[in-house]
Amino acid sequence: MSEAIEKFRQAVEKACSCKARHLRSRVITEGFEGDHIWDGVVEVFELDGHPRAKRCYAFLFVEDGKTVIKTVMGVSPVNSVLSAVRMAIAGNAQEK
Repeated sequence: MSEAIEKFRQAVEKACSCKARHLRSRVITEGFEGDHIWDGVVEVFELDGHPRAKRCYAFLFVEDGKTVIKTVMGVSPVNSVLSAVRMAIAGNAQEK
């Protein structure tokens, strides 16, 4: 496992309070009404022992001008890498 994936795994395990196993990486580009909103790689993890979620998505995200590892659990309505990114974008917009 690469050092970068290991950092994502640790962030997922901390956020979800359970063990995580890396499944895959997906490149995502998200736009809205012709504008570029976000692009990057989303790491998909399988959760072992979480009571509500089987998956967690992790990716680099800019919050308050700082790049952070964002984790989004696969709990409805989040059921894909794209919905995880959209949830992060929406949450960030609501916080402002």
